[in-house]
Amino acid sequence: MTDDGIPADRRADLWVDGSRRPPSSGTYAPVVDPSTGTALGEVAVGNSDDARMAVESAESVRELWGETPGHRRAAILYNLCTRLRDDRETMARLIAREVGKPLADARVEADRAGWVFEFAADTIRHMTGETFPADAYSHPPGNERRLLFTLRDPVGVVVAIGPFNFPLNLLSHKIAPALAAGNPVVAKPTSAAPFTALRLAEHAHAAGLPAGVLNVVLGPGGAVGNALIEHPSTRFITFTGSTEVGKGIAERAGRHAKRVLLELGGVDPLIVLEDAPLDVVVPAAIRGAFAYAGQVCTASKRILVHESVADAFAKAFADAAKQLRVGPALEESTQVGPVIDAASLDRLDGFVADAKAKSATVLAGGARWTGGGGGFYYAPTVVDRVPPTARLAQEEPFGPVVPILRFGTDDDAIRMANGTPYGLQAAVYTNDLRRAFRLAKRLRAGGVHLNDPTNLRWDALPFGGVKESGIGREGLRYAMEEMTDVKLVSVNFG
Repeated sequence: MTDDGIPADRRADLWVDGSRRPPSSGTYAPVVDPSTGTALGEVAVGNSDDARMAVESAESVRELWGETPGHRRAAILYNLCTRLRDDRETMARLIAREVGKPLADARVEADRAGWVFEFAADTIRHMTGETFPADAYSHPPGNERRLLFTLRDPVGVVVAIGPFNFPLNLLSHKIAPALAAGNPVVAKPTSAAPFTALRLAEHAHAAGLPAGVLNVVLGPGGAVGNALIEHPSTRFITFTGSTEVGKGIAERAGRHAKRVLLELGGVDPLIVLEDAPLDVVVPAAIRGAFAYAGQVCTASKRILVHESVADAFAKAFADAAKQLRVGPALEESTQVGPVIDAASLDRLDGFVADAKAKSATVLAGGARWTGGGGGFYYAPTVVDRVPPTARLAQEEPFGPVVPILRFGTDDDAIRMANGTPYGLQAAVYTNDLRRAFRLAKRLRAGGVHLNDPTNLRWDALPFGGVKESGIGREGLRYAMEEMTDVKLVSVNFG
């Protein structure tokens, strides 16, 4: 391993049964640094044979890991947390180089991943069943001589499919609860950030995780992902990514009666009421909209502003966006880094062109940023007077392009906020908390933040969406409950 966390041969291989393995195809693809457009190394292009090998490795230790006492599982996870904390800077720099996340944000992600494994270890002590008063039930006869209680059993091999935007933390949100609940894992991380995932696997092995309990397979979803979902030994699929891919995973898993936990897309609204202090709202909206170049599922992707303050807000918001420092992820001063690839630039161009064709006005940005050499940069963009029919108001741009929509009444705001197929998170800014609570109750979202931007998340608390934004809830205890089967046990002591 080199000082930058990348193996000396610059290759990201598979991780199966506790060691690196080349793909059965012998094929590799480039891993590109979005800040420069140049290759960092190569990533294995796995196939269905590799997927089956990884599942078989996990299945071979399923009973061993499931029967491992909780305190031993916790000790390994605590040890892994310590290793991640000690390796924070290398992990952060890997994240920055692989996915273009500004270094300050990448450090926060590295910290959060350590906390996730710590929280998972803590939660093992609280994963208890329930007891029931058997004599409260008249049928079947003899309940006065019975004791009833439930146990939680590991569900089996968990498939963890992670996204590019949080290649360490969101993968940890799948691996940590699965391991804590006694399930072996086959992880399929993004091929955009394979070195981050493999370093996590190496740390887990060094922390004492038995070989086979965590395996990592890299490759295209059509070959690797489908093989993992359809293998008879996998029982649970947890995925973060686009809604369309998530729907396909749910359909395929459903045909095999497998459970899913899906954290999908969103076009999260941030609502600004007329009494909200703009000196507070504007900086918060900037953070919510432009953190990690808007490539966050909970980013504030639509700003809904009351018409009486819309002009003032739009000017202040656009002026602040123009002041953001765009640059390479490894520069300490960078606030907005690159997007993940060239295809994202093309997509963002399409969103802006569509909004302009529908009479919207670009107040800031609106084009690619050319100061980054060969990297994939888009200028922080603010588009005002966007109609609800524009793509920016209905779809997820996943980049630093933010629409402002204007409303006149609270009913208008709710209708616009709820008027998409998504419902991940929402935010409301106002000094009138009674009004805020009324709006929060009417918003169709998995989380509503009052006087905070949409992109807040507490790693130990329930997180997920409604409608087409997801199925189930992450957050350590909640994910662990999803990843276990409830078993009723009755004891006749008569």
